[in-house]
Amino acid sequence: WAAELARPLTAAEDAALTALLPPERRGRLGTATEHRREPLCAYALLLAMLEHRLGWKTFPVLETAAVGKPFFPGFPRVHFSLSHTDGLVAAAVDDCPLGIDVEKLGPVPPRLGRRLTGWTTEEDFFRLWVRREARVKRTGRGILSMLDHEPPLETGEGYWPLELLPGFAAGLAGGAGNYTGHVRRLTMEELLELHLGG
Repeated sequence: WAAELARPLTAAEDAALTALLPPERRGRLGTATEHRREPLCAYALLLAMLEHRLGWKTFPVLETAAVGKPFFPGFPRVHFSLSHTDGLVAAAVDDCPLGIDVEKLGPVPPRLGRRLTGWTTEEDFFRLWVRREARVKRTGRGILSMLDHEPPLETGEGYWPLELLPGFAAGLAGGAGNYTGHVRRLTMEELLELHLGG
């Protein structure tokens, strides 16, 4: 699923979405208003998916692996990934490991641009970046494992570029046959209505 974020959150919306977060994530959120909207909405999107697929109304206990990959220890067959960038959030859930990444197109960070090879335009750079980021999110290895070189897809691994919104690059990595080709797109108002609408 994906949601375009077209406006700032109100204070009431911020508070309501913060209350939905797993307690383990609330402390990491920070207080700067301009940095809260995307992570809050990403977790709201994930919870909406978990409710749709599994009937969950709240998050179970969440832990983070040594490399930073979050997981539900009480539900080892529920795998998820989420990503956010300025104006867009995305989440994916499956019964096998997966990774999703979204990035807003813009100037290429010079340091990363020198290390990532094979691109000629900003759009090329971000397509390559989200592919690598989605793949390492799937494995939990961390971006440094693919920063200088991207190995071929492993046996049973699939990767799909996603067309979510103009001006963004996005991609999904997972089991070779697990992606249906459909992404449910929500507006910000639709996402908020799922949690705050009554």
